[in-house]
Amino acid sequence: MYRVIQQAQIGPVTVGGGRPLAVIAGPCVIETAEHTVALAAALRDVCAACETPFVFKASFDKANRSSIDSFRGPGIEEGLAILRRVRDGVGVPVLSDIHDASQAAAAGRVLDCIQIPAFLCRQTDLLAAAARTGKCVNVKKGQFMSPEEMANVVHKLAASGCSNALLTERGTFFGYNRLVNDFTALPKLRALAPVVFDATHSCQFPGGAGTLSGGQREYVGALAAAAVAVGVDAIFMEVHDDPAKAKSDPATVFPLAEFPALLAKLNRIAAAAAER
Repeated sequence: MYRVIQQAQIGPVTVGGGRPLAVIAGPCVIETAEHTVALAAALRDVCAACETPFVFKASFDKANRSSIDSFRGPGIEEGLAILRRVRDGVGVPVLSDIHDASQAAAAGRVLDCIQIPAFLCRQTDLLAAAARTGKCVNVKKGQFMSPEEMANVVHKLAASGCSNALLTERGTFFGYNRLVNDFTALPKLRALAPVVFDATHSCQFPGGAGTLSGGQREYVGALAAAAVAVGVDAIFMEVHDDPAKAKSDPATVFPLAEFPALLAKLNRIAAAAAER
């Protein structure tokens, strides 16, 4: 399997191509403007102290929720305005996800990276619309897809004019409400494009709490460490200053207070892995 994309560019952050481990982190969903800006600044400072390239992530609309009553976020207009404030005021590149091709153009005017959710990774029109924005595109591998099948996703992006892309591994369905990780997927995906490991969603139990997703936050650090040891270009983590009060994925968002120690550990593992 040949590598189609050697590295990706998210604003000033280069991912892949032998560059240091990067981090994509932020809350699952935009809750308020003030909370989003404050959390972005806190994450920026932690990553700066660890000399780690950082991209801020927050969703403006969580269209794929377990319940119709779940909090979805402020929507595209207000959400993109908040993310623009983060990008310009906090001084970090920003990433968010789109769920429909009609959202791509507006998102591309603000975001440095457009993310395609795992459940939508085969949607050709959505991929093509994201590609046409000229921005980096991060595609999460569907839990129903093998890593080899993601070659078709990369080809769809390339055929639509995008050679700046990432692939994200976030676990595979196993039975009911359970995700497991096949770490052999990481080098297979990395043969196609720079690879991101989603440490928090990999610990999720989709729909496992009935009207919301459950999960096991206590294993986020272990899975992230394992992925870095195997070899990835970036780690994706949803981080919150008060996980119990998070309006989305409270069972798996990682505590901000514990993030500095984990990031330092991951950087040590990445340095050791690079010496192999």
